[in-house]
Amino acid sequence: MDSEPKKDIEVAPALIAVHPDQCSVAVAVGHHLRVFDLLAGSAVSLTDDSDASPSHTDNIRAIRFGAKGKLFVSAGDDKTVKVWSTQSWRCLTSVSSEKRVSAVAISDDGTYVCFADKFGLVWIVDLDPPLRDKKPAPLLSHYCSIITSLEFSPHGRFILSADRDFKIRVTCFPKNPLNGAHQIQSFCLGHTEFVSCLAFVQAQECPQGLLLSGSGDATVRLWNIDSGALLDTCEVAAKAGLLESDDKAEEHDHAVTDLCTVLDGLLVAVAIQSLQGIILLSCNVSAKTLSVAKVVSIAGEAFVPTCLASPSAGKLWMVTGVSTLPGCNYPALARVKVISGIDDEQEPVVMGDDVIPGGEKLLETLQGTASVDDNAFLAAAEAVKTAMGQLLIKKQYPSENRESRKKCRNDRKLKG
Repeated sequence: MDSEPKKDIEVAPALIAVHPDQCSVAVAVGHHLRVFDLLAGSAVSLTDDSDASPSHTDNIRAIRFGAKGKLFVSAGDDKTVKVWSTQSWRCLTSVSSEKRVSAVAISDDGTYVCFADKFGLVWIVDLDPPLRDKKPAPLLSHYCSIITSLEFSPHGRFILSADRDFKIRVTCFPKNPLNGAHQIQSFCLGHTEFVSCLAFVQAQECPQGLLLSGSGDATVRLWNIDSGALLDTCEVAAKAGLLESDDKAEEHDHAVTDLCTVLDGLLVAVAIQSLQGIILLSCNVSAKTLSVAKVVSIAGEAFVPTCLASPSAGKLWMVTGVSTLPGCNYPALARVKVISGIDDEQEPVVMGDDVIPGGEKLLETLQGTASVDDNAFLAAAEAVKTAMGQLLIKKQYPSENRESRKKCRNDRKLKG
């Protein structure tokens, strides 16, 4: 008799975030949170005055700087949200979640932190006053759909949430958010697979900003969030020639994994599964259109970015890696790269390890080691692709299980 199949090991992609003033860089891979101080040229020691460990105990799923760089938030599968001061790198607040956390957002003034769990509920925490242990309050719900991304709109008028059910919800952020957010401004509908990431383009012509979204349908789309109107669609995988060159590609092989704006949104950097490099899109705010400007390939090694960050003009930070890789001698595998010269006039250049900001010390801190076997990163890219599909492709449950699942739906907590 055959033995029962082993349960798949759950893996998480490596994440990167860069301080808006390029003071520091953070990488999360597995339960490890690694921070490098670019000004001091050294690793940062995280401290937590409570009895808890300063590190997480399970895969970290979301990291970001906020409040103009004064705060940093990390959260993940250990059902914990940690809010850090970026001056002292001391944990200011630790919040317990009922479910695993999938996304975080910080209000521009640093008053509120929002986080989403894998059952589709968005919670909010008031950081004023900054007490050690805070209780979150329910803000809104996506009715049992995994929320993949959270963003505050410019000036904080709306909070946007994207999910694996192909939709983006634009919710008015209320004056008293601890009582819940009940007014929906619009839905941005048009993606045909899970929405993986969100970002904003800000311009004088559009103070409220235009929304960018990436998806498992291999497109990046541009939206008007006031009306939910779809302004333009760029089929990035097709434009980059990935579809023609890979006839045997399976569904979701060319999902958009991350995007970020460069040069105040004039350019948009896009990471796609299976692409060893990034795509740069040009965003014409006046015409409200997207077009492919350049495809920047990373030659010489296997590097499929899992996360992007661009805090200032001219540089794009990238990371690839995975939390766990069976049979690999490198736990919490990560590789960091930087592309310079990203603007309308220069040709982008992938910086060598010896000339990137922070140099070898940064790489040793953020990667855990200065160098890793290339074959490990090829395997890591496949592991991340498989994990994303397992997490975000909707599962079909037997009819007898549906009623029991409905009884524990988080959205019921918002009623009454």
